Amino acid sequence: MRVFGITGWSGSGKTTLIKRLITALRKEGISVSTIKHAHHSFDVDQPGKDSFEHRKAGAKEVLVSSSNRWALMHEMREEGEPVLTDLIKKLSKTDLILVEGFKNEPYPKLEVYRETLGKKPLWPSDGNIIAVASNSVPANLTTEFVSLEDLDRIVALVLSHALPITKICEKLQ
Repeated sequence: MRVFGITGWSGSGKTTLIKRLITALRKEGISVSTIKHAHHSFDVDQPGKDSFEHRKAGAKEVLVSSSNRWALMHEMREEGEPVLTDLIKKLSKTDLILVEGFKNEPYPKLEVYRETLGKKPLWPSDGNIIAVASNSVPANLTTEFVSLEDLDRIVALVLSHALPITKICEKLQ
């Protein structure tokens, strides 16, 4: 299993790019899983559903299963937020793990950047950003540029820079 990240500010197009990447990689026969960092208050469950009620009553974990999928929800309660390596270890074996978020973790990343958002770019302060994907070449760019429309080149960058999870775990410890 190898790991590669897509980073950038909210609204930059990370999710749109990841969806396109997953489709392109699957066409190449590459299995893909994703890890997405979310805001602390996100919820995948719905009020009134049994699994929601189990969790609200105090269950530490709730596993929901059907003939189509299963999902495990783990309440952190007094535990701290898990680190990326702990989350990676929870995934089933796959060829590639795409990570969205975890901006401060040391793994290879592609920054999706939009000057129109008015946010400072991440690449100047993150040496793990190997390239910037945007709809135009950003001012003062100090790393490789790739157009958001050049999906073949983005796929090639991801595959050539993705690191084995053993290397990621070494960097994160």
